[in-house]
Amino acid sequence: MQKLIITGGKRLGGEITLQGAKNSVLPLLAAAILCKGRVTLGNCPEITDRYAAMRILNHIGCRTSGSGDITETDTTSVGCCEITDELMREMRSSVIFMGALLGRCGKCRLSFPGGCDLGPRPIDMHITALCRMGADITERHGEIICTAPGGLHGTKLTLPFPSVGATENIILAAVSADGETVIHNAAREPEITDLAGFLNVNGADIAGAGSDTVRINGRKLSPTGEIYRVMPDRIACATYLSYAAIVPHGEILIKKCDHTHLDAVIPVFEQMGCTVRVFGSNIYLRSPDRLESPDTVRTMVYPGFPTDAQAVIMSDTCVAAGTTVFIENIFENRYRHTGGLGRMGADIRTEGRVAVINGRERLYGAKVSAPDLRGGAALVGAALAAEGVSEIDNVEYIDRGYEHIEQILSSLGADIRREVVLS
Repeated sequence: MQKLIITGGKRLGGEITLQGAKNSVLPLLAAAILCKGRVTLGNCPEITDRYAAMRILNHIGCRTSGSGDITETDTTSVGCCEITDELMREMRSSVIFMGALLGRCGKCRLSFPGGCDLGPRPIDMHITALCRMGADITERHGEIICTAPGGLHGTKLTLPFPSVGATENIILAAVSADGETVIHNAAREPEITDLAGFLNVNGADIAGAGSDTVRINGRKLSPTGEIYRVMPDRIACATYLSYAAIVPHGEILIKKCDHTHLDAVIPVFEQMGCTVRVFGSNIYLRSPDRLESPDTVRTMVYPGFPTDAQAVIMSDTCVAAGTTVFIENIFENRYRHTGGLGRMGADIRTEGRVAVINGRERLYGAKVSAPDLRGGAALVGAALAAEGVSEIDNVEYIDRGYEHIEQILSSLGADIRREVVLS
C-alpha cells in the first residue's frame, strides 16, 4: 500500500499539460478488439485502469504493450472470449468488453465488474439492448454468459436513461452487426464522440455521436494503422483547476485541453470569484484571496455539471465564504468523501442526495482514506489548503484516474510526497 503526505498552505502556480481521458481510453481499448489488426493509441494516460484494460486484452489473446502515452495492440487473434473474475473486478468499466467481444466473437463470458463503490450501477440497460440485437444473455453464479446464435442484428433502441456505458456497449456491438442500429436518448458525453471517431477512422459507419440519436450501420472494420490520439481528460482538468482555486492566489495554466467540454464547470469557478480565461487549447485560472460559495451545484448528464467533478468542487466550497448546496442526481453513494473532509474540519451535512456545506476559514491536516477515485482527489485538494500535514491512504483509488499526481502537484509548488506503507 501507498499513501500521500501533504503539507498544506503552499501557493500553487505554474503550467501543466493535461493527460488523456481515463473515461475514453478504456472503451477505445475495448473497441480495438473489433479492428482485427494492429491499433495504436496515443495520449493514453499512465493510470492503473489503462493497464488493467491491457491485461484483459492480453488475456483474451491480443498482443498489447504500452510505453509512455502510447499503447499498441495487435488484435488479429482473439483466442479466448472469457474474462476472469479477478480481471473484471479491477475496474468498473470492464463491462464495456461485453459489447466488443459479442461483436467480435459472437459470445463471451464475464463476471460483474468491480471498481469504485458509488452505489448501484445496474447493467440491465446493457443486457436488454444487446438481447434486442439478437444476444442470448443469462446470469449464473455471478457470471454473465452471452451468446449470439444467429449473429447480432440492427434494431431501434430507446434508452430509459442516457447511460454512457450502455451507449458505448451498444455502439461496440452494433458496428459489425447486420443492418442499422438506432439509439434514441443516447448519452452525449464527449467520450462517446471519441469512441465513434476512433471506430469511424477504422471503417465503421456511425453518425450522430454527441447527440441524443446515434445511428450505426454495421460493416467490416479495416484498421488504418495510424495513431489515434485519445481526447483530453475533462475531469482531470476540472480537478487541477480546483486545486489551484482552493489556495489563495493560486494560478494555473492547463495546456492541451478542450474548454468546450467544461462549459458547465467553468461558470462555477467564476461564481467562486476565480478569474478564468480560455484561449485555443489552454485554460488559465487565478483564485482570489478567498473563494465565494456558489449557491447550488446539481450534477446532471452531459452537457450538465458532471458527477465526476462534484467531489473536487466540494473540497473548494469547504473553505469558501458562504453556503453551498450540492444535489447529486446521478449516483446514490457519491458523498463518501464527506467523512474525510469532516475530519479535516469541514462543516458538511448530508441527507440522501443532498449535501450542505458551510464554508470554513481553514481546514486542518488529518489522516484520511480515499474512499474512491474522485473522493480521493477531493481529499488531496482539501489537504493542499489545510494547515499542517495530511496523510491520505488508499492511494490506489487515485492512481486509477490520475497519472503521477504527486509529481504534477510538486511541479506547481505543492509539498507532497508518496510513501510506501509496510504492512
